[in-house]
Amino acid sequence: MFNFFTPVEANSILPEVKVKFADILMQRNNIMDLQTELESVASQEVSHESFFIKKVQVNKAITEMYKDIEELEGLGILIKSFDEGLLDFPSKRFNEEVWLCWKMGEDKIKFWHGKNEGFVGRKPLSIEGTYDSDVLEDLR
Repeated sequence: MFNFFTPVEANSILPEVKVKFADILMQRNNIMDLQTELESVASQEVSHESFFIKKVQVNKAITEMYKDIEELEGLGILIKSFDEGLLDFPSKRFNEEVWLCWKMGEDKIKFWHGKNEGFVGRKPLSIEGTYDSDVLEDLR
């Protein structure tokens, strides 16, 4: 489902989003561990059955992770980077489409950037004139 978020709306669902994203990152780490185990099994003299048992585990873990990614992105949130822990929420700033930007470890969404700027172009929401004042009042 596509949705434009105000900073207040994005911050209201952020606690739930943080939990989902942390779970996805744990699943990703588990998949990487399972993949290493699979490569180890493949390099050893083991039966085909042992290889396929491990392969099924990898496939199931990947499927579950993608279901969770689909659920999170189904809320209208973009996973920008797993490695850096970045999420973007589509928003509008004075009728311009922008991204509200959150990085893992931050307590709330406090930044935005243009569609083509990315993380390095982040600007604080609290700077006067950078966002509609009515959507900022609950952030202060």
